[in-house]
Amino acid sequence: MTSRLERITEQRLDSLNRIRARGIDPYPHSYCPSHTVQEAKTLFEQQGEHSPDISLAGRIMSKRSMGKMSFVDIRDGSGKIQLSLRYNVLGKKRYDLLQDIDIGDIIGVRGKLFRTKAGELTLEASDFTMLCKSLRPLPEKWHGLVDIEKRYRQRYLDLISNEESRNIFILRSRIITAIRSFLDKQGFLEVETPVLQPHAGGALARPFVTHHQALDEDFYLRIALELHLKRLVVGGFDRVYEIGRAFRNEGISVRHNPEFTLLECYQAYSDYNDMMRLVEEMLAHIAQEILGNTRLVHNGQTIDLGLPWQRLYLREAIKNYCDIDFEDYPDADSLGARMAELGMEVDPSKGRGKLIEELISTFVEPKLIQPTFLLDYPVEMSPLAKRKRGDNRLVERFEGFVDGMEVANAFTELNDPLEQRERFRQQLKERVADEEVEIADEDFLQALEYGMPPTGGLGIGIDRLVMLLTNQQSIREVILFPQLKAKE
Repeated sequence: MTSRLERITEQRLDSLNRIRARGIDPYPHSYCPSHTVQEAKTLFEQQGEHSPDISLAGRIMSKRSMGKMSFVDIRDGSGKIQLSLRYNVLGKKRYDLLQDIDIGDIIGVRGKLFRTKAGELTLEASDFTMLCKSLRPLPEKWHGLVDIEKRYRQRYLDLISNEESRNIFILRSRIITAIRSFLDKQGFLEVETPVLQPHAGGALARPFVTHHQALDEDFYLRIALELHLKRLVVGGFDRVYEIGRAFRNEGISVRHNPEFTLLECYQAYSDYNDMMRLVEEMLAHIAQEILGNTRLVHNGQTIDLGLPWQRLYLREAIKNYCDIDFEDYPDADSLGARMAELGMEVDPSKGRGKLIEELISTFVEPKLIQPTFLLDYPVEMSPLAKRKRGDNRLVERFEGFVDGMEVANAFTELNDPLEQRERFRQQLKERVADEEVEIADEDFLQALEYGMPPTGGLGIGIDRLVMLLTNQQSIREVILFPQLKAKE
């Protein structure tokens, strides 16, 4: 027994054959519309009924036939418009062709703009051209594409049928453009660094491994952009940034995708205080540019990205929210025992830094609704950050949180090559128990030995920033093609 989809496909193949039998190519090489739909609307606003004949192209989204008159809605990348097709204007041969044109087909059309009695802007077609025959039906327009997994696997269908989804990705592009514009005006230089790297460094994360056939060597997909960008600071580029893909072979959640987009920027002769100001100013600028306001709503919370953000010391935050002072617990065993007293499950293989991360994610992050910088982390959590002035147990690092979600991470960068080498050595001792540690990069260490000026460094997760500015709760809603398990 054939399925509904198979029957529709068979019917459309019959239509395709009839179109070809008329001597019409259903897949022509090109078409040159004179206007987009949005440009046509603007033209009519300016010139009204006196506007000249124009041509448009788009996908048919609906079709309504009433004897010798039909109405068709088409959509292009800028919007949707109604077409009026009349028998007495097109003639019998052209009008009869409409019988073989379906929702989902792409057509070009020429004609004159007018407004119907109901007030809807319409193009009265004097001719139309078949541009692409669709062999599969679109999702039903009255409920759209409701299968969430199908929306992600077949994003093109989601974009065709879901205007909200399409707008998210338009805003995503505008957000990235606004970031570039802001940093360019601040004197930063955009650069590109390798995705395939001989060492997985720059963050504490498990990498993806691949094999280079020509070199017969294993390489890692980068987990961060940091180490190559800091090489460029050594080389004399005082302000650099990169917006690029990073890859972490870790869990998938509403806030984590194995492949994600990261902004990292580095500013010579600066520290983490300068990076805090940069984050505040940049995110306020982006919100103003994209939303017209620094206030937004995310997950039901009203957020204000305006300056200044709250500053909160990590040690005090953990003490306030779970009554643990991590300075009272100098090793993983003692801290783990205290966490167990709170009813937390403690992995005995995790180091002290990882346990403090669990305290942050469990007790602190959910409380940070308004924009907040969490300051000064234990040194074992941040092997690339400079020790805090006045307290060698901590480093000058902050994470920026909005509505309980980390959106930024920054350091006063460690530029002492001897201490950096020792930090890597200590990290490697933990590798047997924990794969998510820094791997020493000898070339990076040599670069530091040539001298890197005092530097502030910043990383911002673009996907999470887009989630925030578009009021989305899942990272998959803001990534065009999120990672999914392959279908069998």
